[in-house]
Amino acid sequence: MLQDNLLLIISLLLVVSLLTMLSNKLQISYPILLVLAGLGIGFIPGVPSITLQPELVFIIFLPPLLYAAAWYTSWNDFWRYRRPVFMLAFGLVIFTATAIAFVANAMIPGFTLPLGFLLGAIVSPPDAIAATSVLEHLKVPKRITAILEGESLINDASSLIVFRFALAAIFTGQFALWDAGVDFVLVVFMGVLIGLAIAHVVYLIHRFLPTTPSIDTAITLISPYLMYIAAEHFHYSGVLAVVSGGLFLSFRSHEVFSYNTRLQAVSVWETLVFLLNGVVFIMIGLELPYIIKELGENSLLDAIKYAVLISLVTIVIRILWVYPGAYLPRLFSKKIREKEPRPTGASVFIVGWSGMRGVVSLASALAVPITLSDGQAFPQRNLILFITFVVILFTLVIQGLSLPLLIRLLKVEAPESEAHHEHAIRLRLATSVLNMLEKSYSEESASIEAFVRLRERYQRMAEIANSRLTQDEGAQTAGSFVPQYRQMLLESVQVRRAELAKMSRSKEFPDELIRKRETELDLEEARLRR
Repeated sequence: MLQDNLLLIISLLLVVSLLTMLSNKLQISYPILLVLAGLGIGFIPGVPSITLQPELVFIIFLPPLLYAAAWYTSWNDFWRYRRPVFMLAFGLVIFTATAIAFVANAMIPGFTLPLGFLLGAIVSPPDAIAATSVLEHLKVPKRITAILEGESLINDASSLIVFRFALAAIFTGQFALWDAGVDFVLVVFMGVLIGLAIAHVVYLIHRFLPTTPSIDTAITLISPYLMYIAAEHFHYSGVLAVVSGGLFLSFRSHEVFSYNTRLQAVSVWETLVFLLNGVVFIMIGLELPYIIKELGENSLLDAIKYAVLISLVTIVIRILWVYPGAYLPRLFSKKIREKEPRPTGASVFIVGWSGMRGVVSLASALAVPITLSDGQAFPQRNLILFITFVVILFTLVIQGLSLPLLIRLLKVEAPESEAHHEHAIRLRLATSVLNMLEKSYSEESASIEAFVRLRERYQRMAEIANSRLTQDEGAQTAGSFVPQYRQMLLESVQVRRAELAKMSRSKEFPDELIRKRETELDLEEARLRR
């Protein structure tokens, strides 16, 4: 019944919201808590069996999640760290898939090499949200977060391409390395081309047609689906189409979006991404009890043993890969040694340990067909599903929970130069306003009180930022009042908000005027808290 499905969906959304509040209270990354909660709920007697359809994950969930990740990824950082990003996103994915193929083939009875490559392709890509949700409140070097974000954008595409080739080999019984290599390049190139082509059309619509903030926001929601479906229709990489299109539009967004469009679109997208991620991660936990029931000829004990060993292999392989990937290029290239600082062993380890699996692995596992071309059951499908779910659970819980502790123990912190960037930006912005006042409003700035106060305000901002940058003794004195001053401003917002509430209750002023002032206070508080 439609109402039963709607009730189930609404209930899941409510549970996701409540569990996320709990994760914030416990200071645990919300994907970890959602997976564990879903697992616990799934074993409660009477809870309806929930199964995810793979096409729903690929078509409904994947495009907006990838688009949002691409949108918030800096193109400059992505290009600056392209070498480690591509080594992880392509090299590590293929290396992981190959290693797991041979391990599974040797360890699991009846598990052929093509099935091993299929399993390797499924569990090889780390999840973007899992890692960034753990790292977002920790002061780690920008290089680490930029590499992890860039890797997660592309490794989904490379793993899905390997998945296609492994599936084709299972169905046909043939695999030609040269043909696969040519197809790989074609799928990647055409996926990027389609994504950029659609992104250019969307860019022209945003820039030259008379859109409104609501229309612009709606188009941003439609764009990833257009890119993904168009590329997949021609059997190219929909993932790379979404990623390339999202990176392009993000880079050009300042040219086409007004301030109110950005405010509205960001709010809509933050809510959408939160709900989609929450539903997917809790569904991972809810699905596992059903998979256990469907194991069939494999005993649960054997399946757990295989899954834990595969999980350990995925973790070890990544750590073994990142160290040569970080240091070998420096040995062979003088240019790299001159341009890039030597990464510390601790920071390289954190990159290696941040390999939590998630949404794409789930979708790929569910996309394994139920039957072969001749109608026979797909070999080892239930075991592949079980191993995938355990790998996701194992890496999320073990690595996700231990990552903050390891960062503190290894003392991986953002360098001072990164911390000073904010002060440099503040100084440049304050100086630009002072120059504008001097050039265009010099008389007013000397005679009109409002202009005088504005000039003095930006002079103080410039002085504080400059003292922080120079790090002299006066820096502590000049900036020591800033936290207290910000707290005072926040309290002033709350006082005005309480006064507006009194006005609303007394019906002394029109409601629409009170709502306008309330919106102004919301924007002011958002600026202060950010």
